[in-house]
Parts: sequence; C-alpha cells; structure tokens
Amino acid sequence: MSVIPGAWRRTAEGAGLLSPDGGIAPTIFAEMSALAARTGAINLGQGLPDEDGPAEVLEAARAAIAAGANQYPPGRGTPELLAAISTHQRRFYGLDVDPDREILVTAGATEALTATLLALIDGPDDEVVVFEPYYDSYAAAVALAGARLVTVPLRAPGFQPDLDRLAASVTDRTRIILVNDPHNPTGTVFHRDVLAEVVRLAERHDAVIVTDEVYEHLSFHAPHTPVATLPGAAERTLTISSAGKTFSTTGWKIGWVHGPASLITAVLTVKQYLTYVNGSPFQPAVAVGLGMPDSFFADAAALLARKHEILGDGLRAAGFTVHPPQGGYFTVADATALGGSDAAAFCRALPERAGVVAIPLSAFVSAPHRDEYAGLVRFAACKRVEVLEEAASRLSSFGA
Repeated sequence: MSVIPGAWRRTAEGAGLLSPDGGIAPTIFAEMSALAARTGAINLGQGLPDEDGPAEVLEAARAAIAAGANQYPPGRGTPELLAAISTHQRRFYGLDVDPDREILVTAGATEALTATLLALIDGPDDEVVVFEPYYDSYAAAVALAGARLVTVPLRAPGFQPDLDRLAASVTDRTRIILVNDPHNPTGTVFHRDVLAEVVRLAERHDAVIVTDEVYEHLSFHAPHTPVATLPGAAERTLTISSAGKTFSTTGWKIGWVHGPASLITAVLTVKQYLTYVNGSPFQPAVAVGLGMPDSFFADAAALLARKHEILGDGLRAAGFTVHPPQGGYFTVADATALGGSDAAAFCRALPERAGVVAIPLSAFVSAPHRDEYAGLVRFAACKRVEVLEEAASRLSSFGA
C-alpha cells in the first residue's frame, strides 16, 4: 500500500518529484554536494555564499540575542523589521506599503511562496503559470497546493519568453502567474514589456501575480523593476523577497511577502500553521541591513558582477559557450562542445575530471521538457574571489 496520498502522487509525478519506484527522488543538489565532498572539488553547484555578510548586520543579531530577543516574535514580524521593509520599498521603488496590514515576515522566501500557494489555490482545476527553467521548489509547492503547473519556456541565449506563448498559457483557469526576477537559474532580468504583458494577462483573466525578487539587489547588467510598480499591478500582486541573498545570510531564513491586506491575511492564515513565527533575533538585524546606505547595495552588485566575469572567463577558456547573466548568483554555460550534450552525465563526471561541481539546467525543468536544455550547465558565482579564480584555473586547464 502506498503511503503517498493519491492527489499528491499525481501532482508530484507530473512535476518529476518521484523516483521510478514511487519514492521521493533525491535532489541533484544533494548528489553533487556529496561528490564535491568525496572528490575535494570546488562546489559551484549550490547557491551558497562562502563568506559572511556585513559586520553591522551580524553584530545586530548578536546584540538582539544578548538583549533577550530569543522567544516568539509577533506573528506578522517584529515592528522594526516590518517598518524597515516598508521604508525599503518606498526608498528603492516608490511603493507605499502599510507595515501593519500589508507585510508578513516568513521563514525565508520559500515559505512565503509555499504559504501563498497553499492560501490562494482553490483546487485541482487551478493553474499556476511559471517560466521554465524554474527554482526547484516551485513545482513542489504547486504540487502540495494541488494545482496544475503550466510552464512558459525561456531559451538561450537571452532567456526571455515568447509573449505569444505566454499569452496562450494564461487562461481563465490561471489562478497565479509566478514571476522570478532576476531569474534563477538563468540569470536573466525580464524586459519591461514581459512584465507589462504579465500584468495585462493577470487583469484579463483575474489572476494573482506572485513575484520572487530575492535577487532584487543583485541585478548588475539590467535594472530591476518590481512588478508591483507597474500600472494596475499593485492591487493583485504579492511581492516576495528575503535577506539571505542580499546580506549573505542564507541560513537565517528571514523572508517576507507584501501586497494587498486581504491577500496577506490569507497567507498569514496558512503561515501560522507552518512555522508560526521565525528568527526572532535575526529580524532586527535584517532591519539594520535594509537601512544600510545605497553604496552597500551598489557595491554588492558590482562585486557579484566581477565574480561572474572571473567565472565566465574560466568557462570560455575551457571551451564552454557562456550565457552572461544580468543578475543573481548563477552563470549558465553550454557544455555541448566539450562532449556535454547530456549535461547531467557531464556534471557527474566534472568533479573527477576538473575538480569543479556544477548543476545541469535540466534539474530546473519539468520532466517532459528536459531534453530541450540537455547541454546547459549552471555554475554559482557567489563564492570568494580566490575560490572562483582557482575554479576558473581548473576549468581552463580542463579544456586545454
């Protein structure tokens, strides 16, 4: 007898989350991290920074712990973080967000996304439109909510969607259009006409727009435009972000979602039965981070751009075709010329052959479409400069 309920099984199978024997499929991230540990390879697979964030933010967390901020915080978030998020949105984007009614602090952006889907999906007839490749938790969260995942492909070299294909994918069954911008794993930043079309389609079909903007301050070759700033968008948009990427504090798991009060209340109704609350001493520390000067955010983006250049030079020297990112942690490269037409097999061999770990882009694609991305590989640039220089050296030697 199966221990996996039928509704979950059907949606999980469609999303490629189950192994052939019906168990939960192991993730490629766990497999490749184990390979890195076994071979001593440099792990550029997972988006995990190897250096701490700003000292002011870390010290604020220590001070909060010392001051006794170690018990449950308020359900919506601590007052100082709610106020800081509201101020941040006005400061950078001109958005007026009520800190008391229109913001919810969550256990990272992933919980914000999952709680949002669980709150807003009504049943198996609902559809969630996403751009593919997609962050791997999207398919799992949609499956948990019992909805149907509808994908719109992003293809090299630009990884911008075809607007006709997007329009055909959004129907009256669409409950949510999920936008990740800057985009993981491709590193693209969506053109304004793409975002405008998302808003137009959401209005036409009465859908909710959910945006994942965790790389908002790490866009370096194109400006980041929050969907909620576009005309007609704010009243139907839930904007998600987090502290982990901006401040290199991924282990703190402090995220947030903001939007219309009625939608935030619905998300809170679910979130309170997931983690209830989270990260009491980290919330005031993140508030300090959000208030840092403009130079901090500009320098963080510029440093990440430099890291991508170091990584990209090494990949090109090895013979990869590089698709330079516009934002985020990741560089995508085509390994076909190096015999990597099967990127999954290529990535499994790369630690032994070159001493570097990467992830096949097919890991971020639904099962029926994986062949379309077969030669593409994702490398993480969120490492120390000296680590990236060593990885670039190993890759260039590998291609020699």
